Amino acid sequence: MTATPAVKSPDTPSLLASGLAALGIVYGDIGTSPLYAFRLAIRTTAGEGAPAEAQVLGVLSLIVWSLILVISVKYVVFVMRADNSGEGGILALLALARSWTRATGRLGAAVFASGVFGAALLYGDGVITPAISVLSAVEGLSVATPWFDPYILPISAVILIALFAIQYRGTARIGRMFGPIMVGWFGALALLGVASLVRAPRVLAALDPRWGLALIGDAGWSAFFIIGAVFLAVTGGEALYADMGHVGRRPIRLTWSCFVLPALVLNYAGQAALVLAEPGPIGNPFFRLAPGWLVLPLVALATAATVIASQALISGVFSLTRQAINMGLWPRLKIVQTSAEGYGQIYLPVVNWGMLGLVLVMVMSFRSSDNLAAAYGIAVSSTMLITTILLYAAMRGRWHWPGLAAIALTLAFLAVDLAFLGANLLKLPEGGWLPVAAGIAMYLVMEIWQHGNDYVHRRVAATTAPLAAILEHLDTAGVVRISGVGVFLAKSSSDMPPMMVHHLRHNRVLHQTVIVLSIAVAEVPRVPARERLTVEDLGHGFWRVVAHYGFMQTPNIPVALRDCQLLGLDFDPEQATFYLGHETIIRSADHPAMSGLAEWLFAFMARNATNPTEFFKIPDTEVVEIGFRVEI
Repeated sequence: MTATPAVKSPDTPSLLASGLAALGIVYGDIGTSPLYAFRLAIRTTAGEGAPAEAQVLGVLSLIVWSLILVISVKYVVFVMRADNSGEGGILALLALARSWTRATGRLGAAVFASGVFGAALLYGDGVITPAISVLSAVEGLSVATPWFDPYILPISAVILIALFAIQYRGTARIGRMFGPIMVGWFGALALLGVASLVRAPRVLAALDPRWGLALIGDAGWSAFFIIGAVFLAVTGGEALYADMGHVGRRPIRLTWSCFVLPALVLNYAGQAALVLAEPGPIGNPFFRLAPGWLVLPLVALATAATVIASQALISGVFSLTRQAINMGLWPRLKIVQTSAEGYGQIYLPVVNWGMLGLVLVMVMSFRSSDNLAAAYGIAVSSTMLITTILLYAAMRGRWHWPGLAAIALTLAFLAVDLAFLGANLLKLPEGGWLPVAAGIAMYLVMEIWQHGNDYVHRRVAATTAPLAAILEHLDTAGVVRISGVGVFLAKSSSDMPPMMVHHLRHNRVLHQTVIVLSIAVAEVPRVPARERLTVEDLGHGFWRVVAHYGFMQTPNIPVALRDCQLLGLDFDPEQATFYLGHETIIRSADHPAMSGLAEWLFAFMARNATNPTEFFKIPDTEVVEIGFRVEI
C-alpha cells in the first residue's frame, strides 16, 4: 500500500512577499483610476452643476458593478485560468489558442488576426496610460493653489522624460519600492473614502445594481456616454492577467479580493458621499477628499503611484515586443537584459524613445487628463473584447469545454464588452481615433512583416536542397575539408542553409565539423534549459542542432551551444566560426509579391532590423556574413 504524500501548505511569508510584489507590479493602472474616473463619469451624467442624488448613486453603482463583473468575475475567475505555462497576456493567450485556430480554417484565421490586432492596440494603451496618469496626478497641484496652473504641463513632461530616461538601468532596484508605495496608496484610498463616507453613508445603497440600471434607463441614448466614462474605472484590469507570470495567480487573486477591490470601492463611495454632502460645482472630488494640509503630500503619493502605473505599462510593451519578435510578428530589435535575476527585466532602446516621443506629443496636444480621457478607453475595451474571443478558443481547444457551455459564457462576457466598446466608439471624433489609428498602423506593420518574411523564407528555401541529398555526394564533390568547426544558422533544420549553398559554390571548402543550427520558438513562454537542445549526428562530420526557446525568451546561441558536449557533440563554441546569411531585399519588376508601399516598408524594416550577430549574442570576431539578393 502506497502512502499518500501530505499536501504542503503554502509558505505564508512567500505568499505575503508575492502579494506585496503584486501590488507594485499589477495594480498601478487600475489603482490610479480614482484620480479621474468618478469625476468624468459624474460630469458626463450631470454636467458641471450639482448632480441629483439618483445620478450620484447610479454612477457609483455602475462603477462598483463594473469592477465586480469585469475584473472579479471575468478576469479573476475565468481569464486567469487560461495561463500559458504560468504566463498571461494577449499573445500568451493567442499562443495557447493557436492549435484551435489552425484546426478551424477561416474562423481560426480570423480569431488569430484579432489576437494580433489586440496586441497592436496595446501599444496605443502603453502611450496613453503614462500621459493621462501623470497628468491627472500633477493636476492635483491646482487644488492646493492656482499658482501651479501654468506649470502643470512642464512638470508632467519633466516627470515623464525622467521616467523614460532611467529605463536603461532596469527596474530591479526601484521595483522593490513599488510594493510598499502601492500599499500606502491603496491605504490612502481606503482611509480617504471612509472619512468622507461617514458624511453621507446613504451612498452605500449604490451596491444595489438597480440604481445603475435605472440611470441607464432614464438617460436614453446619452447612457452610452455615461458607460464610456464609467469604463475608465476598469482600465488596467487586463494587467491582472498580463502580469500573472511575474507573481503568480494566487497572490493576484488574494490582493485583489482582500485589499485592492475594497480600497477602490471605498474611495469611489467616498467621492460620491463628498458630492452629495457638498452640493455645487464638482471640481476635483478626489483631491477634495483630503484636508488642505494633506493635498500636497497626496499629490506626491499620487504622482508616485502614476509613475508606477506608467512603469508597468512601459515594461509590458517591452515584453510584448519581445514576444512579437519571437513569434515572427516584428523585426529583430536590440534587447538589453538589465537584470541577471529577473528575466522579465529588459530594455528596448528604439521602443523606449519612440514611446517617449509619442507620450510627450499626447501631453502637449491634449493638455489635460479630461481631454485625454476622450482618447482613452477604445484600445482597452477592444483588447478586452478580443480577450473574450481568444478565451472562447482556449475553452474549446485547450479545456475541451462543450460548445454550448463555452458559447453561453462567451456571450455573457461579450454583452458587457460590446456595451463598453460601443460606448467608447462614441469618443472617436473627440480623440478616440488616435489609439484606433495607432492600433491599425501597428497591425498593418505586423502583417506586412509576417507576410514579407514568410515570402522571403519561401524564396530562399527554393534555392536550397535537403541536407541528406548533399551529404550523399559530399565525398565526390571535390569539397576541401579544413580543421575547425563551422556553425551555419538555418531557418529550417532539414534543408541546407542558403549561405552554405553560396559558400560551397564559390569557395568549395568546409570545416571538418559542420553544425547546422536552427532556432525553434515554441508556443510556450519559456523552454527549460535542460530541454534547450536536440542534437543529431548526420555523418560526414555534419551535425544538426536545434535550439528551442519560448516566445518570452531571447536566444543566446553561444550559451546554448555550451551544452552540446553533454549530447555527444564536443566542441568549444568560442573557437567556432559562425556563418550568417544577409538577405538584401529588392523589388521584382515582373511579379512583385507586395504593393509598392508595403514592399518599401518591409525592405526598410529588414534593412534596419538588429543584426543577427548582435541579436543572437554571437562574438563579432567569429562571424562570416554571406550576402545574397532576394526579389519580392
